[in-house]
Amino acid sequence: MGPRMVNLSECMDPKRLAESSVDLNLKLMCWRLVPTLDLDKVVSVKCLLLGAGTLGCNVARTLMGWGVRHITFVDNAKISYSNPVRQPLYEFEDCLTGGKPKALAAADRLQRIFPGVNARGFNMSIPMPGHPVNFSSVTVEQARRDVEQLEQLIESHDVIFLLMDTRESRWLPAVIAASKRKLVINAALGFDTFVVMRHGLKKPKHQGAGDLCPSHPVAPADLGSSLFANIPGYKLGCYFCNDVVAPGDSTRDRTLDQQCTVSRPGLAMIAGALAVELMVSVLQHPEGGYAIASSSDDRMNEPPTSLGLVPHQVSDLEMKSQFCT
Repeated sequence: MGPRMVNLSECMDPKRLAESSVDLNLKLMCWRLVPTLDLDKVVSVKCLLLGAGTLGCNVARTLMGWGVRHITFVDNAKISYSNPVRQPLYEFEDCLTGGKPKALAAADRLQRIFPGVNARGFNMSIPMPGHPVNFSSVTVEQARRDVEQLEQLIESHDVIFLLMDTRESRWLPAVIAASKRKLVINAALGFDTFVVMRHGLKKPKHQGAGDLCPSHPVAPADLGSSLFANIPGYKLGCYFCNDVVAPGDSTRDRTLDQQCTVSRPGLAMIAGALAVELMVSVLQHPEGGYAIASSSDDRMNEPPTSLGLVPHQVSDLEMKSQFCT
């Protein structure tokens, strides 16, 4: 008789145990609470996080909680001494000797937290309106390479998160993502306010001017009685749709203390979590990014997904809302 072999890697390998435990925690939601939840749509999605600061770190951790395996960071900053207390992917040692690049350090930390994640980081700049490029051959060539790299990254990912500090830094990624029909989730912070929104998707060329996606027949109730009720996904605006003029340099003529985002520490965690939950709700909708935007009037109706409403925008004025006691 020949030797008998038993493969115990599934129950002995720590990495395999971690993967099965993460998946089991998610499957419990399906087994016990949401039987129609399609986890494959969430786990297989490829997410590009533009910005590895406070919002980026919190979004990444929530994505990992949902089992997302493919996360890519883009940032050009280095970790400073003020970052680790608000940005949970960094430690004090990351600030030494000038600071590690945020994108690379964040990707490395994700893999240390969960080895099953495919995390990458790109230390690069994003050209911005109002920030002129020095017209030397080296600088122009670098800007061209940055644009090409950004376009390739957006092309190779499914969901783009805009999590940068300035308004103008979101413009070019929003334009590129719109041209490639990628789902964009935008999150921005004030001192005690935040906004989380999804951008609309361009309608495919084969559809007519008055058509929705073929698999979603339009019923009279879908159109609503209000002008802004139940807007189709291809008619939703983006972060810049209400702008009267093009975005410019928002940091010009500001003192040093006014050039960084000043917000309440807990706000980024709330906004980051809502951004990921909005993405998951969109993915669960039959029409995906073309999902009709739920309004406040829909709260009493049957939700369009197993996870509830799929709004266009979520915003709040923290601690000035009404709470029940």
